[in-house]
Amino acid sequence: MIDDILSDAEDRMKKSLAALGHHFNKIRTGRAHPSILDGIRCDYYGADTPLNQLANVNVEDARTLAVVVFDRSMTPAIEKAILKSDLGLNPATAGEVIRIPMPMLTEETRKGYIKQARGEAEAARVSVRNARRDANGMLKELVKDKDISEDDDRRGQDSVQKLTDAYIAKVDQALAVKEADLMEI
Repeated sequence: MIDDILSDAEDRMKKSLAALGHHFNKIRTGRAHPSILDGIRCDYYGADTPLNQLANVNVEDARTLAVVVFDRSMTPAIEKAILKSDLGLNPATAGEVIRIPMPMLTEETRKGYIKQARGEAEAARVSVRNARRDANGMLKELVKDKDISEDDDRRGQDSVQKLTDAYIAKVDQALAVKEADLMEI
């Protein structure tokens, strides 16, 4: 029973860390990376469709993304969706290809992105702590129902705490990497 609770808590903590990585990919750095456009959706014949299903996103050079649209009639709509996104990108259409130059990050925008990254990291830490709280609550229920002893409860809580500390350290490490990436010129 305790092992099931621990594995469930670890799964939830892994998901929190994976979600943090996904959020960090959306925070752009000075380099071009296709995952920056992952959150962009476009209306395709009445359906809200992700950009990666409507076009092929490639890195042309270190500072330019090239978006090759599958359906040529969708090019203006995709360009408009990129402009409307809160990424601060200005796409330029050249025939079938939409080129997106990555503007240089100013010190002010870098600090704003770092603040955003810290907010995402804190949300991940809260999620990890919520998994710990739920696991400890389940252990308390088992003690209350007399399914496990208080010693087993104590050992289980210690294991959950070690797991929590490990995942919070991973969140902090991911944040440090992202901050270094953002401050790199």
